[in-house]
Amino acid sequence: VQLQASGGGLVQAGGPLRLSCAASGGTFDDYVVAYFRQAPGKEREFVATINRSGTFPYYADSVKGRFTVSRDNAKKTAYLQMNSLKPEDTAVYYCAATRSWGLRIDIYDVWGRGTLVTVSS
Repeated sequence: VQLQASGGGLVQAGGPLRLSCAASGGTFDDYVVAYFRQAPGKEREFVATINRSGTFPYYADSVKGRFTVSRDNAKKTAYLQMNSLKPEDTAVYYCAATRSWGLRIDIYDVWGRGTLVTVSS
């Protein structure tokens, strides 16, 4: 499967933004999907993940209550709805997929190109 992320942009603090992660090739619902992000000068970090059926999302503490991860297997697309954005959410966001399950970055072997999210104060 290949992933294509989209939806990044510039948004004011407190505003919303939705990222999409479209899959092609392969069987999308064989994969767990996650979002990671990398801020300038920092390591890539886990943001959210969702299981194959879309029934079990899991979030990093820093985004819990503000971000919602979901997926539509019929459309082969995952989403990250980001609300109440903060300047510290500024980063390049990546979607990734694995046939396994977990939060560690090294278990995700399929990666989309990142999309830049900039939150202005």
